[in-house]
Amino acid sequence: QVQLVESGGGLVQAGGSLTLSCAASGRTFSTYAMGWFRQAPGKEREFVAAVSWDGRSTRYADSVKGRFTISRDKAKITVYLQVNSLKSEDTAVYYCAASRSTYRLVSEADYLGQGTQVTVSS
Repeated sequence: QVQLVESGGGLVQAGGSLTLSCAASGRTFSTYAMGWFRQAPGKEREFVAAVSWDGRSTRYADSVKGRFTISRDKAKITVYLQVNSLKSEDTAVYYCAASRSTYRLVSEADYLGQGTQVTVSS
């Protein structure tokens, strides 16, 4: 059974930080690009960040560049999203995702987790 399980969400004040984690299991995710999407209330799901299978290449949405950092562990099956300088507009459900390439992951996820809530209070 393929699983992407997120953790690390919560309530944080504006300007604060969180680290989101995603553990992958059930297939060879070590060869997949992994990343994050988010969906705010009343809005469509949007791409946030992606990292290549080997961790060498990353991509970010313009809205999070310079504030968010994506990485993955050496086993390549856990991905992290360090979120800093949080703003109220970052409030959303954050979903872990995996696809066959970072190029594909920017627009489409082959696999998607259940999500973790991040709420930023002003």
